[in-house]
Amino acid sequence: MGDKSKNPMAPFTIYFTISPNDTIHLDKLNITLVPMHNEIAPCNSSCSCQDCQSSCKPLPPDVPPQKWSILGFDPVIFIVSCVYCAFVIVFGSVHIWIYFYCPPPDKSWPLNDSTTAAKDDDCAYMRDVAPGCYDRFQVRTEEFFEHKFRIWGHFCARHLVVVPSTCVVICVALAAGLAFFQVTSDPVELWSAPDSQARQEKNYFDNNFSPFYRTEMLIITAKNGSLWWKKDLGEGTGGHLYGPVLRKEILHEVLDLQTSIEDLVAYSEKLHRNVTLEDICFSPLKPDNPNCTIMSVLNYFQNDHAKIDAVIVDSEGFWNDADYTSHFSICAKDPLTVNDLNMQGTNLSCLAEFGGPVMPWVALGGYPGDNYENATALVVTFVVNNFKNETFQEMATTWEAKYLELLHRFQGDNITVNYSAERSIQDELNRESQSDVFTVLISYCVMFLYISIALGNYNSLSRLLVDSKVLLGLSGVVIVLVSVVSSIGFFSYIRIPATLIIIEVVPFLVLAVGVDNIFILVQTFDRYKPKPGETTEEQVAHVVGKVGPSMLLTSLSESLAFFLGALTTMPAVRVFSLYAAMALFIDFLLQMSCFVCLLTIDAKRREVGRFEIACCKKTSVPPQVSNGGYLYYLIKEFYAPFLLNKVVRPIVMFVFVTWICVCAAVMNKVEIGLDQKLSMPEDSYVLRYFYAMEEYLSVGSPVYFVVEGGHNYTTVAGQNQICGGSGCPDNSLLGQVYQATRRSNSSYISYPPSSWLDDYFDWVSPGSGCCRTFKGNSSFCPSSDDRSDCEPCNITHVQQKRPEGEDFVRFLPWFLADNPGISCPKGGHAAYGSAVKLLRNDSLIGATYFMTYHSILRTSNDFIEALRYARELGFNITRTLSRWNATDDALSNGQTASSLSSDSERVTPVVFPYSIFYVFYEQYLTIVNQTVFNLGLSMAAIFGMTFILLGFDLWTAIIIIVVIAMILLSMFGLMFFWSVSLNALSLVNLVMTVGIAVEFCSHVTRAFAISGFPTRLSRAYHAITHMGSSVLSGITLTKLVGIFVLAFSKSQLFRVFYFRMYFGIVLFGACHGLIFLPVLLSYCGPFVNYARLNRHLRNSPSENAPIASDRRSESQSALVGHVDDGEANRS
Repeated sequence: MGDKSKNPMAPFTIYFTISPNDTIHLDKLNITLVPMHNEIAPCNSSCSCQDCQSSCKPLPPDVPPQKWSILGFDPVIFIVSCVYCAFVIVFGSVHIWIYFYCPPPDKSWPLNDSTTAAKDDDCAYMRDVAPGCYDRFQVRTEEFFEHKFRIWGHFCARHLVVVPSTCVVICVALAAGLAFFQVTSDPVELWSAPDSQARQEKNYFDNNFSPFYRTEMLIITAKNGSLWWKKDLGEGTGGHLYGPVLRKEILHEVLDLQTSIEDLVAYSEKLHRNVTLEDICFSPLKPDNPNCTIMSVLNYFQNDHAKIDAVIVDSEGFWNDADYTSHFSICAKDPLTVNDLNMQGTNLSCLAEFGGPVMPWVALGGYPGDNYENATALVVTFVVNNFKNETFQEMATTWEAKYLELLHRFQGDNITVNYSAERSIQDELNRESQSDVFTVLISYCVMFLYISIALGNYNSLSRLLVDSKVLLGLSGVVIVLVSVVSSIGFFSYIRIPATLIIIEVVPFLVLAVGVDNIFILVQTFDRYKPKPGETTEEQVAHVVGKVGPSMLLTSLSESLAFFLGALTTMPAVRVFSLYAAMALFIDFLLQMSCFVCLLTIDAKRREVGRFEIACCKKTSVPPQVSNGGYLYYLIKEFYAPFLLNKVVRPIVMFVFVTWICVCAAVMNKVEIGLDQKLSMPEDSYVLRYFYAMEEYLSVGSPVYFVVEGGHNYTTVAGQNQICGGSGCPDNSLLGQVYQATRRSNSSYISYPPSSWLDDYFDWVSPGSGCCRTFKGNSSFCPSSDDRSDCEPCNITHVQQKRPEGEDFVRFLPWFLADNPGISCPKGGHAAYGSAVKLLRNDSLIGATYFMTYHSILRTSNDFIEALRYARELGFNITRTLSRWNATDDALSNGQTASSLSSDSERVTPVVFPYSIFYVFYEQYLTIVNQTVFNLGLSMAAIFGMTFILLGFDLWTAIIIIVVIAMILLSMFGLMFFWSVSLNALSLVNLVMTVGIAVEFCSHVTRAFAISGFPTRLSRAYHAITHMGSSVLSGITLTKLVGIFVLAFSKSQLFRVFYFRMYFGIVLFGACHGLIFLPVLLSYCGPFVNYARLNRHLRNSPSENAPIASDRRSESQSALVGHVDDGEANRS
């Protein structure tokens, strides 16, 4: 810059000395220089804040956001604590009052259901109670569904060929849709809705400029990580500490690695051609300069070993005046230096081979503050284009595969390399999925084995091969899998692509629901005591009529809940909800048709004593009366009496309410986001790269502030709204972004933005010597052209030393095409070639952008807050521009600024921020609202369906929803205490929780509601006895044995979002459905339905009590608690 022979703007040779110190002592001349300060040349009003710190207005103090509190306490904790205290006081007081002042009656209703209501004298007085219209309507609804299912069950049991054949034909037709099967693997399509703000902004950026580059990055550290001391150059006696990666041997080794990467040649089998880095890299000066963009400190030396070794010795040969460390210091402080005068005779520039600058905060890492000399890491970034055509993508991925192959083999002598390519994450996810296939298969095999064994009813060894139901269990599992395949085929027909989440989650969900229904259907049939002369078909019809409405209730509730869940805007959740809803619906239809036929065939086989596997063989041992199984016996004789004991019930209520209150208090403290490290296998090189990023990187992703097309740059007023240099207001676009950099801790914007507009003003200024035309034809003369027939541009429309009007548009394309060099470092081709969209043959300015960098973002919260602040900043800039435009229009029409209406300020935003990660993290700005919407809609659907199918039984529907809500709260508590964040994956699992919770709650609650016993306690005992064993042996134990296998997965993602959450779903569902729900029903279940009670009083014993038992244990006699005693007396 100060070389008079090379810079015509230098009046004489000027030696620039760059130093951060307040004074500079020149030993040769023995003088001390004082840099210009505001005391010598104070800033005037025309200086911008970016040009002169003294002109910056003081920043207002940071005001931390005020958090809502109640009496100084967290409001959620305070409210939950008040609710809990109220519950303890009320519930405890009622129990104490009843215990001391309400003695138990002389008689209590027997909990053992062996004695039917019709033959118990205690019920005689109830026969005279006239049921109300509401009671009769509920019973008629129940009888209607039972009658229809009984007819359907009898039809299926009689047509053992037609029904299964029809099912097979329909399922094959649906499965044929797999020919059109597609899987969405593009993360943008998976996590961002097409009409979302981030997606639209990304599309706008890609269409007007180009898609964001593919990044191949190396983070290099020295094996010897200690700082090293180097004596000052020249006559000085002092020295400086330098970072370990700035040793010369380290730089040479890194340059060798960098060169070997540049020389890579990959072969594409698909394209039948070689691919090199030059074929795919971003070359900003192409075709003038074909060199690829490589952000590396080696480019301070133009990637030349000789230039690293260059040393400038004083004239007497006693000491070194300059070497690679002094050149590094010059370039780190001013990357735009085109000639390091300290390295005289070498023409050593700081500009990279590709023609642009390399910012030190991009190429260095692990340094304190801005002390680049102490860097502990080198960051080498190969910038690759990302054109979306298939051929280019094939070329890029092929070269990246070769690049990764080289780095996998690389072993440095003095350096450690952490690396990544654009394709690395997808490659590792695919590898992770393949490695976990074995784990998932083992999980499902364990569940299949359990189902096949547990479904049998083993009464004696002599009939073991007859009473087993291995084939029936496997048939039920096959039906579940067929329903999943049919669902995938159906949506493949209508071109809704699947996702990996569907393949991993939907089978788990459908298996959970399907297995539960299978166990209920089979075990109810096993416990059924047939009437004399009743055929197998009639027995099956009776069982289907009894449990069919319950299966209809759960299946339709779940399907409707998932179908409504598809209304969400999150693509991954939407597609999961659609596939899950259809799979559950098809599974229900197959169970009510095909599986009923299989159940009938299996019953007939056991009736004649044929073996299950070798069906040609029979046994002569007669069948024994079923005792319901050992699990049924344990629940009936031990668990239910203990749970419903008058001492245990209040303890259960206190424990569960305490836990739910704790979960509610921490629910809003669940972390939001997804740590990208969790997505990688523990042995992945990408995981090591992520850790290196967090430790060493000093700058985050680039962020572009995009000005949409339509802004007027040709007027001074329009320029002032954007520019950031001399004469520009502080509230311009660049002024506001610069102010944000002064609060980088809260704004997450770390460096001032680059401005093509301000550099264009400098380039076009008459004294710069940059803007030139050929004398003959007035065409553009590049600043690097040394011919003498060029003259300065003739700019006629100038105001405030800026071009305006036609001149602004005329010379702008020349600025964007001019390569930077020694004579004109302001040429905009390298830095701004793609920053301005020119339209109509370069006569109109379209969209433009101004680039800066986010600060280093380490956690999900950092990414979310960076996006949030950038959005707010973009909105504020847009609002400022809108007010300016409205004011200018009003003033031009003779109005005053004060007369403007507020409506004139509300215009469509024209400025927005864009960064590569916005499209992935935008979902977290609304994830809470999406969670409330999805879960609320699913629960509303379940409530509505339960209310209708139970004959408009409002209280029962409310109880089911309350227990489901408690299970959801428990899941949020698990997420807080077990470090599971809220994101799309966990939201899918929470939506699934609602569906599975229905299985744990609805069967038991419906059994309670339709029970013919007079007291809540006896009905609770009846419900938990007859449905509890099926729920426990079905969905609970089946899923637990499979879930524990997932704990051994190598994938962190599987262990966190599948093992932990699946385990929580089953654990909390079982605890609430089998422990809390019966106790809750015994306290506040729906009142007895007198119409239903009278019907039970008229029915025979066999219909009421499927399993007879003549004994009544003492424990059952003592079960009636004081709370239900009052109800019995009132009845």
